[in-house]
Amino acid sequence: MIDPVFLDTPLYRCEALEPALGCAVSIKLETANPVRSFKARGTEVVASQLAEHGSRAVVCASAGNLGQALAWSGRGRGLDVTVVASRFAPAAKLDRIRALDARVELVDGDFDLARERAAAVARHDGIRLVEDSLDLETCEGAATIGLELVGPELVGPEPVDTAPSFDAVLIALGGGALATGVGHVVKALAPGVEVICVQPLGAPAMTLSWRGRRVVTTDATNTIADGVAGRRPIPAVLADLLLVADDAVLVQEASIIAGMRMLLDHAGLVVEPSAALGIAAILEDRDRFAGRHVVTIVCGSNVDVDAYHRWVGPASTRRP
Repeated sequence: MIDPVFLDTPLYRCEALEPALGCAVSIKLETANPVRSFKARGTEVVASQLAEHGSRAVVCASAGNLGQALAWSGRGRGLDVTVVASRFAPAAKLDRIRALDARVELVDGDFDLARERAAAVARHDGIRLVEDSLDLETCEGAATIGLELVGPELVGPEPVDTAPSFDAVLIALGGGALATGVGHVVKALAPGVEVICVQPLGAPAMTLSWRGRRVVTTDATNTIADGVAGRRPIPAVLADLLLVADDAVLVQEASIIAGMRMLLDHAGLVVEPSAALGIAAILEDRDRFAGRHVVTIVCGSNVDVDAYHRWVGPASTRRP
């Protein structure tokens, strides 16, 4: 169901990062596709099923990346796509959604308010509501990243006595589709690999919920990582996360920015803040990862250029 353009993204050892981090680091580059994030793996499944059943319209709430992915997948299958987003979402993400012929409706609030509005639109118009992380298709799409991570030698009708070279995978944690999708595959096929979810300290709801084994909501978020800035975890997604995550950690904004700088300086990658969470986790706990081989999923690169320059700064101002 998934267009091959979104599959088999690069996975490579990035030795230039390793002296500063103290561990072997491999990058799974989910930005090397037309929508510059992993989200289209899931929306391709959703849109394929809708088109197969004759549906013509679909709506979602999005911080930006899901909306762009659904617009791309829907346009290719003749679907009428509506994306509800916060008025404060990055303008670059909203512009790309519109450029893909989707209708954008803005709300005067955050992502969770956009979720409520999208649900109301779906009820009123009688159309499909795509709820990221709650809809299994979005998790299944993300899970294909896990299949590519553990390697084709581990995927097949017969188990084989082979393990991947890495011993931990660092996954950005927002709504949970990426973490639960990849986590289920990794734990099924390479159970010795540690699944570590990473979230900003300024948007900790899912991590606090994982730690407490119950849904914990927050009143607000305060992070530049807009792609993972939710306040209200979905109970069913938390239940999934509790099955597959070995740990969930919170990182500071300064570490996220430092991670973005490192990915630019040492890997030549311009990434959005959510994609730097894995590097931020290593920076904050070098002893934990010392001497290990870690994979970090670079999940998106849809970032406002002006904001990126404010955060990362010109090369002349960065420390080596």
